[in-house]
Amino acid sequence: MSKFTSRPVQLALVAFAAGAALLGYAAIRPATVVPKDIELPESPIALEAELRAEDIALFERRSAEDPYGASDRARLATLFLQRARETGNVEDYRRAEAKARESLALRPEHNGGARLALASSLLARHRFPEALAAARDLVAADEDKPASRALLGELELEMGDYDHARVTFDKLWQWRANLAVSPRLARWAELTGKTGLARSILRAAREQADARGDLPREQVAWFHLRVADFELRRGDLPEAALAIRNGLAIDARDPRLLSVAARLAALRGDWQEVIALGQRIGDRADLATMALIGDAHLATGDSARAERQFRAVERSAAANPEPFNRQWTLFRLEHERELSATLALLQGEIRTRRDVYGYDQLAWALHLSGDHLSARTAVLQAMRLGTPDANLYYHRGMIEQALGHDESARSHLHRALELNAHFHPVNADRARRELRAISERQ
Repeated sequence: MSKFTSRPVQLALVAFAAGAALLGYAAIRPATVVPKDIELPESPIALEAELRAEDIALFERRSAEDPYGASDRARLATLFLQRARETGNVEDYRRAEAKARESLALRPEHNGGARLALASSLLARHRFPEALAAARDLVAADEDKPASRALLGELELEMGDYDHARVTFDKLWQWRANLAVSPRLARWAELTGKTGLARSILRAAREQADARGDLPREQVAWFHLRVADFELRRGDLPEAALAIRNGLAIDARDPRLLSVAARLAALRGDWQEVIALGQRIGDRADLATMALIGDAHLATGDSARAERQFRAVERSAAANPEPFNRQWTLFRLEHERELSATLALLQGEIRTRRDVYGYDQLAWALHLSGDHLSARTAVLQAMRLGTPDANLYYHRGMIEQALGHDESARSHLHRALELNAHFHPVNADRARRELRAISERQ
């Protein structure tokens, strides 16, 4: 692209190319979730990446030339943050944090962009207590911005501070059509049992994002990802597949969409497809996807390759340590690796981050370690919001079964399958087997 083309014209060309790609894909949509024989035009995502690289270079030069340029550093922090979301590069999240802090040191007041980038970069790296403090500072500086308050609500959810989250989200209801608010509001609705409301909010947000011509393609694809992820949790596999296909029509190389496609394939028992998708994702896979690829090799009879994959998960986690890494602790729980160390880690983390999924993992670690009474206490905390998540009910059911409470076990296992008959590629069948065993004992 010529360097003399104006930025508005460049962005218009990106939006046009993305729209053309979407229309072209719709005309020949395949039956499979992930198209293997169609490559979308390079232009939409590639052009956006090219423009972002140019902007980063520009603001790096300007920052170097002006040691007091707070605005340039805030803009650079935002650009690094956006690139990190597209590529998953942890170093860009660190760069975003560093530039945001530099900007705030130069201009502590009236610098909402830097505060937002700081809180967001900390959130992305699971530094939740620090991110929560930064979000509170952000809202205190400008409490009228719905995006800032929505970020605060998200962090209150992550920390398990549900009383404050309820107040925050109640104030955001009037802004439910704001794309910075809607996915967070939907998550709160889902956690508190309002799944129909959550679905309608997410679908409306996706439609709005599709209609916007000013959003980066990565962000538009993210709204399809959110719908796909929600429908998988609800057990609607066809709707999840449709959301994945439509998201990949926007960005066929998005590792997050390819990863959720791998989860869908695993729920369908198509382990070869999981392996094929893993090859497409390559080194962009997160820990959960890497573990799932290992599960696929195990399911297809290649235990040696599965073990190599599991060791790769362990190396990756060691190379990129982060607090509250639920993908890492879940991998160790589901594969019963280093249970004592994992239990100790979860017991330490729950003192700071007291959310329902932290209690759920702690309950399961206690159960696997044989302390079923303590596990029951923890799982009751995990279910305190009434979250309609089949995994929570499955864990409660298995803990009750271990305690000899057959009726409670039956009730909770049945509820897990009622909520989502496909909640896990292995545990859903285990729930069915346990229900049969309970019936046979009575």
